[in-house]
Amino acid sequence: MVSDAPKHYPVLLNEIISIITPQHGGTFIDCTFGQGGYTKKILSYKDTQVIAIDRDIESKKIADKISEKFPNRFIFKHKKFSQLDNLKLKNEKIRGILLDLGYSFTQIKDPKKGLSFNSVGDLNMQMGLNNFSASDAINNLDVNELEKIFNFFGEELEAKRIAFNIVKERKTKKIDTKKLVELVEKSAVVTFHSLEDKIVNYFFKSLSEKKSISRYMPNINQPETLFSMVEKKPITPSAKELRENTPSRSAKLRYVIKKNDFYNFETDIVKKFKTLLDIENFSEKL
Repeated sequence: MVSDAPKHYPVLLNEIISIITPQHGGTFIDCTFGQGGYTKKILSYKDTQVIAIDRDIESKKIADKISEKFPNRFIFKHKKFSQLDNLKLKNEKIRGILLDLGYSFTQIKDPKKGLSFNSVGDLNMQMGLNNFSASDAINNLDVNELEKIFNFFGEELEAKRIAFNIVKERKTKKIDTKKLVELVEKSAVVTFHSLEDKIVNYFFKSLSEKKSISRYMPNINQPETLFSMVEKKPITPSAKELRENTPSRSAKLRYVIKKNDFYNFETDIVKKFKTLLDIENFSEKL
């Protein structure tokens, strides 16, 4: 059980509501349900429905309570948001899709999940749908695989040194949370990375901007764009929100508006970030 559990604070809630405008009704997909902060706010408006997704099984307990209150307007699916295309929606006109990427403050503070370097819990990091833990990865993957994880997922400059020290240390003793923290601290400075924002920004820009072409070839036809990007810079928390919820300081909100009835598009995002998908496949060894 989480001791002194912090109050759940949905980051940039007012800004999100002003963008998706649930006061006009409609169906929304909350791809990272968590503790249901955004879902609850959306459902507070009449004529709204929410389809919620989360891989963390703990979220289902909260979802069950919302289902009791809104039995005809709320559906919860214990899935990864990467399985969005498996929802098998029929004749649903989706007005908005919301993804709050990254771990929540509550999840980080839960010692059972083992997500914090300040935690004394097990080296876990499981979120309900994977059958291996961070301990399995740290103690079994080879030095090159660990380096890739720290380099590409963590954007860590000292990835090679950290991976080398881990493999060297585990020859004599299995690495736990405390030992991993010690190894990282003596190898590099850990900072919050911006990988998720980098992927989202690339995806949005690549499908909302015309490709640059030579001014000497002005008549080249270009495919229609899928999205309209209203603001190119991310929206960040207000001064008031920062005072009330300090962890929100690293939050960035990006959004695009999908053009009506347009589905014919191509994206190279899988090719662009193929290395990350390759690293995901390391799990097959565990």
